[in-house]
Amino acid sequence: MKMMRHLSLAAVLSACATPGLQASTLLDEDFQDGNISGWSTTGTVYTNAYYGNYSIGLRGGTASATYSLSTSGYVNVNISLDISAHSLEYGERCIAEVSNNGGISWVNAITLFNGQDNSALYSANSVAIDADNKPQLMIRYRNGGSDYYDYCYGDNILVTGDVDTGSGSSSGGGSNDDYYDELTGNGNVSRSLLTYTTLMNGSDPGSRVNLSAYAVPQNAAHPQNAFAGRLTLNNEATSGSFSEIKDTYNYTGSGDNTRKHLPEFSFQFIQTGSHIFPLERGSIASTHPNWEYVLTPGRVWRESGDNGYSRAAIPFALQQRNANCMHNGVMTFLFKEDGSTSKVAYQISSETCLYFKADWWGLPSATYTPETIANQNLLIQKYQEEIANRMPTKSLSALSADYPGTDVSAFEAPNSTDANHVSIAGFIYGGIHYRGDCVTRSGNYPYCDSIVVPSYSSAKSFFGGVAMMRLENLYPGVRNTSVASHVPACNSNGNWSDVTLNNLLDMATGNYGDATYMADEGASHTDNLFLSDSHSSKISYSCGQYSRKATPGSQWVYHTSDTYIAGTHMNDYLQGQQGSSADIFADTIVADLWEPIGVSPTGQYTRRTYDSVEQPFTGWGLMWLPDDVAKIASFVGVDDGEINGQVMLDSNQLDAALQRNSADVGTVPLTDYRYNNGFWAHNVAGNLSGCSGAQWIPFLSGYGGITVVLLPNDSVYYYFSDNDTYYWLEAIQEAHQIQSACQ
Repeated sequence: MKMMRHLSLAAVLSACATPGLQASTLLDEDFQDGNISGWSTTGTVYTNAYYGNYSIGLRGGTASATYSLSTSGYVNVNISLDISAHSLEYGERCIAEVSNNGGISWVNAITLFNGQDNSALYSANSVAIDADNKPQLMIRYRNGGSDYYDYCYGDNILVTGDVDTGSGSSSGGGSNDDYYDELTGNGNVSRSLLTYTTLMNGSDPGSRVNLSAYAVPQNAAHPQNAFAGRLTLNNEATSGSFSEIKDTYNYTGSGDNTRKHLPEFSFQFIQTGSHIFPLERGSIASTHPNWEYVLTPGRVWRESGDNGYSRAAIPFALQQRNANCMHNGVMTFLFKEDGSTSKVAYQISSETCLYFKADWWGLPSATYTPETIANQNLLIQKYQEEIANRMPTKSLSALSADYPGTDVSAFEAPNSTDANHVSIAGFIYGGIHYRGDCVTRSGNYPYCDSIVVPSYSSAKSFFGGVAMMRLENLYPGVRNTSVASHVPACNSNGNWSDVTLNNLLDMATGNYGDATYMADEGASHTDNLFLSDSHSSKISYSCGQYSRKATPGSQWVYHTSDTYIAGTHMNDYLQGQQGSSADIFADTIVADLWEPIGVSPTGQYTRRTYDSVEQPFTGWGLMWLPDDVAKIASFVGVDDGEINGQVMLDSNQLDAALQRNSADVGTVPLTDYRYNNGFWAHNVAGNLSGCSGAQWIPFLSGYGGITVVLLPNDSVYYYFSDNDTYYWLEAIQEAHQIQSACQ
């Protein structure tokens, strides 16, 4: 053990410098002062003393500790570190890893398993990663255990490098001096699709191509130009081409139609290194009668054949106005810092939408207007934090390597006929997000991190149910408050005075038309809820459509309108506690929960009414990036509603929703199904080997084929599809083989 180390972030020049280079120590940490300031932590992290030696300790499977530093201006950077483990069982791990791109991807330095948990230090003397000239090098220790009594320890971290006094920075060029997520290719790319000539001189609408043409190519070089300003497309309303795949409601015909064209596009973007991101996130209001944009982060790079221009790709989605369908696309163009730009190629070849499927593509002219962006450095910092805070991600195929014998195909799609209808599928276990490909009709979507998926009715769980649990944690008893006391529109007919918030979230108000499964929800009169723009229309329908048929709490009947009332109820209650400007989504869901767990700006958005009330829909209308799904599901199903050890949700109501409270099992929609606090549960007794008795598995469900399963073995399985298929038994059986899901 080395007992005399101390933290030194200043460059300490060595006496053994070679010509043109000066050796430096960039980080030297052995924790002997007991100080872990500067480390970003989750879960239980502390300094541990073991026979006089101090190290950083991580207790329990949610614990992690990350340190960031810059190696800009340094070459020959070397990283060494130690790690030890105690009390691991089969499948549990202690992990040390390093990222050279701000946490976008990680390289394993050393991982300890059961059998290496004798508290002895294991060393990685030279981590195999390119750490030269990195604006954000990150070192992370992570506890991959499954319970609170698993221990991991980090120690003796040393990062050294040479100052290149002769040539300065070792890569890049032009006027872009931002090396965030640096690309290291030489730019010699062989390109046959969307070439320089096509983007500069091609005619609209161009052609549909394999979406690999929009991806960052393998030999891409770091961009020379930096984008900051506004990109505007021209003639969106008349340009482009369209091919219909499915149109259940006969929206379009053989003639021209507004649905066949993009909305007006004029938005600000900022580049940092090889990334470009929009200033506006979530669904952006539009004058277009049918579509609104959702813009997400993209990439920028340089190809030798682009004649000094940089090439950008921007993922985007079209979301149906006042609805939840999502059509994902990508656009690409060439630009220089002086405002020179090419035409913009765009293509949409996939969606999460049961009733309307189509391809769009075009090649309109465009204008790039360089601008000074207010608070640009702060915006870049926040964006880089967003990327750095993403959950570690691996391909679904990596499951078979990490857990030998796993049948990965069980996680890829509900069944074989759904393969082309799944936007994204994933499995979260041990702090790793195993994610499938984003399949489209034109190859894989090249920016899976940025694909947008809609919640539909899974919002009833992650918004309606979770908001109630948060309020119940803050203000015990809110679940039992009456609807009539908080929703004036429900006062007129006397049917709501004995109905509680809990009844609303259990779909058991006693007010309904037909108790046959989904008969009320499928009736044509629900258009008065889903197609109305205003809160007054939606709440009038929700409160007045149904008559009293049963005692509240006794009969399950599915109504999205009930969850809409629940959102209105909770908003009124919150305003009574926190003031008239309080908002149940912005203040209770986003500020209290989503922001602290690192949900993206895209995931911090909800559909609202278009009037001045701006009432959140509550029962549908959320949107997420895949990382958001992984984080929110893990917060609820794995972390038990805790953030950094603090209980944020009422534990009794969370246990009830997840079928862990035998005194409150909710209502009964069908044989072997339950519904409680907006969450479904299915009894899979007899389908999990080695389990006895009832096995209630909680899950979320959304229109068209959306499923998120919260397994008792602290794992999560999800898929977002649009083939009207809801099947996940094979996936949970496979998850059960990795770790028992018996209750």
